[in-house]
Amino acid sequence: MVTVAVTPEASGETRAAITPETVKKLVGLGATVRVVAGTAATSGITDEALAAAGATIVGSTPEAVGGADILLKVRRPAPDDLKGLNAGGLVVAILAPFDDRPGLDTLAGTGASLMAMEFMPRITRAQSMDVLSSQSNLAGYKAVVDAASMLHQAMPMMMTAAGTVPASKVFIMGVGVAGLQAIATARRLGGIVSATDVRPATKEQVASLGAKFIAVEDDEFREAQTATGYAKPMSEAYQAKQKELVAGHIKTQDIVITTALIPGRPAPRLITAEMVASMKPGAVIMDLAAERGGNCELTRPGEVVEAHGVRIAGPLNLAGTMAVNASALYAKNLLNFLETMFDKKTKAFAVNWDDEIVKGTLVAKDGKIVHPSLQPKGA
Repeated sequence: MVTVAVTPEASGETRAAITPETVKKLVGLGATVRVVAGTAATSGITDEALAAAGATIVGSTPEAVGGADILLKVRRPAPDDLKGLNAGGLVVAILAPFDDRPGLDTLAGTGASLMAMEFMPRITRAQSMDVLSSQSNLAGYKAVVDAASMLHQAMPMMMTAAGTVPASKVFIMGVGVAGLQAIATARRLGGIVSATDVRPATKEQVASLGAKFIAVEDDEFREAQTATGYAKPMSEAYQAKQKELVAGHIKTQDIVITTALIPGRPAPRLITAEMVASMKPGAVIMDLAAERGGNCELTRPGEVVEAHGVRIAGPLNLAGTMAVNASALYAKNLLNFLETMFDKKTKAFAVNWDDEIVKGTLVAKDGKIVHPSLQPKGA
């Protein structure tokens, strides 16, 4: 019988990797689930609820991990957290593989098989396991709600006896999952919404949500998307043209939400200090790329700063501010991933190392970093 361990996250992370629903289903698959007491408390989940679903509640990380085959986490665990994990056991988490490479090497050196959920292939079969989408969707929603609360004016147009309150203008930069949800949320709140992205496929998506698309649509733009759906780095010439277009547009906006990220790279700089200076006093910038350095030149990760009368927020874990929903979605992503490794008839657990989703997420095995994107260039 396979044993699954779930242990507390580091300070500041409110999400959990388990819920009563996923405990019940893991037990149904034939697994034993051990959870350290209090692990899911910040997600509104009690130990009693987990126990009622079939989990064994233990008092410490060593008790949970000792003899376990799988460790489920939200964030990358410390090497000490893996002590007692069975040889070659799986660690499944958001590992941030491009950050702190020495730390990742140390974790790989434990011999555990490290699986990064953010490397989940973007294929139809893996959609229900895509943690970037599930968490970004919540972040896009919360970005608009938080920005609206920071704005000193109403979002929708209001007709009153004393006069008309104009609708706020909202500009979304980067139309991935977070950006699309931000567009939809801003529209629901009554904003006048526009959006930009370098990927041509997003133009139709933006229009379908009732927003105006803003981009330099030249030949380079039409080729600016990878086969996996991510944005390609753009040439300096294109960036200059796009910067000029955005600079003129951003002056009139009340809220700007930036979401642009390129895997393994610092966040692209989309908003310069000069653009901020051109904006209306009281405007708000919500920078969802703060963890990777920020899309705005003046962003300070984890802080709200003011420049030229414009407030710039750099939140680090917006999904975590909605831990109840974020944990439910993340735990389900993990469950859907693990289910592919169980034989539902015999309830036997076996990893198919040739499976596309396993190969895509596997960062380290047998003490070595194995993912192609983490190998030295030219290797």
